[in-house]
Amino acid sequence: MNPVLAEIYSTIFPAAPYVIGAYALIFLVLFVFVFITLRGLKKTEQQMALLEEAVAEKAAN
Repeated sequence: MNPVLAEIYSTIFPAAPYVIGAYALIFLVLFVFVFITLRGLKKTEQQMALLEEAVAEKAAN
């Protein structure tokens, strides 16, 4: 192996677990954010459906 490449790899490989951990943490945070957002969207859609029913009943009277 080229000595220059060996030197580069010896400085990069020890940091690999930290880089992998950082990416895993970012994906986990992103997943939690999307889950919370979708849950809030579902609740909002339910509230809008109830509001539409109430408006329809009020208009019928």
